[in-house]
Amino acid sequence: MPLYLTTPAGTALSRPAFNAGIWKRAIRATGIPDNRHNGMHVLRHAYASVLSDAGESIKALSAYLGHADPGFTLRTYTHLLPTSEDRTRRAIDKAFGAAPTTADDP
Repeated sequence: MPLYLTTPAGTALSRPAFNAGIWKRAIRATGIPDNRHNGMHVLRHAYASVLSDAGESIKALSAYLGHADPGFTLRTYTHLLPTSEDRTRRAIDKAFGAAPTTADDP
């Protein structure tokens, strides 16, 4: 598997090195406040949000995030699951051959 973030020597870039050497410098350069709300951990939540919204299972998401317990992942990211009602509706519509609906449809 190719590495996308590497050190000058071509080895894997560690999280602390990326955070201090790249992320925080980029945040500061833009004038965005360098705080917890704009920290590198936000990338992790964005990743989890995208996968959750796409319908990825909690078990798989837990493995991708390195959590030992899928229950922890579920408790942490429960707030990302509201769109599951739309996914459920679309899945049932598809199973019965109905035209796709959107959240705006009655």
